[in-house]
Amino acid sequence: MELLIQLLSGALGGNLAGSLLKKLSLGTILNSIVGILGGGLGGQILNSLGASSGGASSLDLAGIIYNILGGGVGGGVVMAIIGLIKSLFGKK
Repeated sequence: MELLIQLLSGALGGNLAGSLLKKLSLGTILNSIVGILGGGLGGQILNSLGASSGGASSLDLAGIIYNILGGGVGGGVVMAIIGLIKSLFGKK
């Protein structure tokens, strides 16, 4: 369930970053795909660093918030990085 929350919030984070950073946007579908990848990656990095709720259940409120934040931020950051790389190589 944690991974699903991270992936969905990653897609939202990727699209939010794409709407805020119009020059780096990859389009809705690619923003979502890259955001999903970044959301999974960001959430897993936070979990491996120990930034979790610390409770017995990962579905408590703090755990869900950590997963949403990790996935959303990860999705936005990876989308921005991929968009920047694409814009740098797209210029001639």
